[in-house]
Amino acid sequence: MMMIWGGVVVGLVILLLAGDALVKGAVNLSLRIGIPALIVSLTVVAFGTSAPELLISINAAIEDVPGIALGNVVGSNTANILLVLGIPALLAVMHTSECDTRKSYVIMLAASVLFIALAFRGVFDWMSGIILLAALAVILGDSLREALAHRRAGQDAEDEEEPEGADPDMPWWKILLYLSLGLVGLPFGADLLVDSSVEIAKIFGVSDTVIGLTLVALGTSLPELATTVMAALRRQADVALGNVIGSNMFNLLAIIGVASLIAPIPVDPEFLRFDLWVMLAASMLIFPLVFLGKDLTRLWGIALSALYLSYIALVIL
Repeated sequence: MMMIWGGVVVGLVILLLAGDALVKGAVNLSLRIGIPALIVSLTVVAFGTSAPELLISINAAIEDVPGIALGNVVGSNTANILLVLGIPALLAVMHTSECDTRKSYVIMLAASVLFIALAFRGVFDWMSGIILLAALAVILGDSLREALAHRRAGQDAEDEEEPEGADPDMPWWKILLYLSLGLVGLPFGADLLVDSSVEIAKIFGVSDTVIGLTLVALGTSLPELATTVMAALRRQADVALGNVIGSNMFNLLAIIGVASLIAPIPVDPEFLRFDLWVMLAASMLIFPLVFLGKDLTRLWGIALSALYLSYIALVIL
C-alpha cells in the first residue's frame, strides 16, 4: 500500500518538475528561433503549463480509465474556483474589485457551457475534440489580436514582460536538456500516476471517476494553488483571478480537446447528473467578484473552502 501511495506522490512530483522543465525549454527555444515573446506567452507557456494534465488525460483514455481523464479536468476546474481561490483568501484579502476580468470570465463560462453540451453526446470523440480546439483557436486568435493592438498603441512596447521561464542567456545545451527532461518525464510521470491511482481505486472499492475528481484533480491543481497563494501574499489579485480563469479555459478546451483526438472518452452518467453542474455552479459563484466589484475577503475564503470540502465528501461518500 505504501508503494502505491508512493507511486502517486512520485508521479505527481515528476509531472510538476517535467512540466516546468518543458515550459523553460520550449519558451527559450521559441525565443531563440525568433518567435515574439508575446506569442510565446499566449501559446507555448499556456500549453506547457497544462502539459501534466494533458498527459494524464491522454494516458487515462488510452488505458481505458476515462473517469480519470474526465475527472481530472472537471475536478481541477471545481478545485480551481473553490480551493485555489478559497485558501489564498484565508491568508490575505484580494482586491478583485480592481481587476477587469469580465471578458475572460464570460469566455470561461461559455467554454463550460459548450463542454457540458458536448458531454451530453455521451462521449468526447474526434468530433468533440475538433469543436473544442476550434473554440480554443478562436479565443487565442482574439487574445493575440488584442495584444497586438495594445502594442501598436504604444502602451506596452517598451516594458513588455518576458514570458514565464524566459532566460535570455540560457545556453543551447541547457535548452535541449530542459526539453529532453520534459518530454521524457511527462509521459513517465503520467503513466506512474494513472497506474497508481487505478490501484488505489481498486483497493478502496471506488470508481476511477472518484479518484480522478479528487486525488488526481487536487494533485494537478497544486501549481495553480501555489501561484495564487503567492499572488495573494503580494496583493496581486489580477494574477490570482486571471490564473484560475485561464487555467479553467485551457482544461476544458485544450486538454479534453487533444485527448479526445487520441482516444474516445466516454462520459460517466454521474458527470451529467452531478459533477458537471457543480463545476458550472462553482464558476457562477465568483460572478460578484467579476461584475459587482466585490473583494475576495476571508469570509469568501471560508465559504469557498467549506464548499469544496463538502463537495469532496459527497463525491467520496
